[in-house]
Amino acid sequence: MGGGLLVAGTTSDAGKSVVTAGICRWLVRQGLKVAPFKGQNMSLNSFVTREGAEIGRAQAMQARAARVEPTALMNPVLLKPGSDRSSQVVLMGKPVGEMSARGYHGERQKELFEPVLACLEELRRTHDAVICEGAGSPAEINLRRTDIVNMGIARAARLPVVVVGDIDRGGVFAQFFGTTALLAPEDQRLVAGYLVNKFRGDVSLLEPGLAMLDGLTGRPTLGVLPYAHGLGIDEEDGLRVSLRGAVRESVVAPPYGADVLRVAVCAVPLMSNFTDVDALAAEPGVVVRFVDRPEELADADLVVVPGTRGTVKALAWLRERGLAAALARRAAEGRPILGVCGGFQVLGERVEDEVESRAGAVDGLGLLPVRVRFAREKTLARPVGEALGERVEGYEIHHGVADVRGGEPFLDGCRTGAVWGTHWHGSLESDGFRRAFLQEVAAAAGRRFVPAPDTSFDALREEQLDRLGDLIEEHADTDALLRLIEKGAPEGLPFVPPGAP
Repeated sequence: MGGGLLVAGTTSDAGKSVVTAGICRWLVRQGLKVAPFKGQNMSLNSFVTREGAEIGRAQAMQARAARVEPTALMNPVLLKPGSDRSSQVVLMGKPVGEMSARGYHGERQKELFEPVLACLEELRRTHDAVICEGAGSPAEINLRRTDIVNMGIARAARLPVVVVGDIDRGGVFAQFFGTTALLAPEDQRLVAGYLVNKFRGDVSLLEPGLAMLDGLTGRPTLGVLPYAHGLGIDEEDGLRVSLRGAVRESVVAPPYGADVLRVAVCAVPLMSNFTDVDALAAEPGVVVRFVDRPEELADADLVVVPGTRGTVKALAWLRERGLAAALARRAAEGRPILGVCGGFQVLGERVEDEVESRAGAVDGLGLLPVRVRFAREKTLARPVGEALGERVEGYEIHHGVADVRGGEPFLDGCRTGAVWGTHWHGSLESDGFRRAFLQEVAAAAGRRFVPAPDTSFDALREEQLDRLGDLIEEHADTDALLRLIEKGAPEGLPFVPPGAP
């Protein structure tokens, strides 16, 4: 059976996803066959594998880092929030129902432990190493009894654990110590060391603290990873940007033509797969921002209404905020709008939803001749087609079935004037189509913007994943990591009181 490692974190968004991807890329460059794994993921950013299974986008990104095809084994349980208290449960890539948080964290989660463990064991049987990602913090002692993603899976599979902390937020020493001290003795025996993430400055100033942490816990720090700008890697724990902030810390390159192109993305409730706009942000001269006020659409050359897990809720939000009226004005003026998946649905004439919101028939914005009926079966597909004379690949994740009643065909959706709508996520990652689409947007907006002829989104992703691998190779103790993966946690790691039951 292959080796393994669990990358845990002191908090959500500590950097578990990117560290896991970086370790995967470093290992595959050493000639090992590697797979990522996350037993349970909570995310509205998901992906469809070639066999038609829905998994978290972070695990799809990590699979790419490992240069393997993503499968449902890599993320057997996916939770897709529909409100503050309930989520859709996706098991082995297929939805199995909606559950409250209380219901899930009771007997249901315990029932999933064996299938999750079986997936991990299958990956370890077929790979040299499996790099597992935890969720939130392993020290969430209120959830430890039913844990299937942090120390529960680590203890069952005898996985060594490395804990990642985000020093940019402050308090990382307390987080490392407190995380360890709140674990039961049996769990502590697996915690083999720490990784500091997002460090800025002179590492020598950090070293006294690292030495004291080692003295207090008996565990070394296995690396100090510097703050890296502009990685733009898919994650699941949130937007990573504040509203009205530039997308994903991306650095906007100078425009290839005379003008920049401004893109406003409506930050609808339960926004899903907002990674669709990353490909736009990768284009030189394209500035992408998330917005939540109608006046912020005024200078936008393109408005994107992205996917959402709450189409009816998004419609109400757009109307309450005055964004619906602003979108209607844009459409009447012939100014470009793109709706993707749930965003496509809200642009239509009518939504009949007895599945997601159970609201029944609700009027859409009426900007596209489309009526949508929600089916109980979810569409999960990897379509390939053509638009604007270019080949397009995408993926579909939706309950809504579109009845297109007019307009020009557009990626199984339609176009009317300067309003486009499609259920296809990821279409803008097709370079030729993206350039052709942006040329149409620029012409409609009256901008002298010219898409760069050589931007390859695929190549940019590879470059970013190589940067993650470089961070691990250059700033982590790779010999120690390899020993942990091959041999497990060392014997005799000291107990840090008080521990947990």
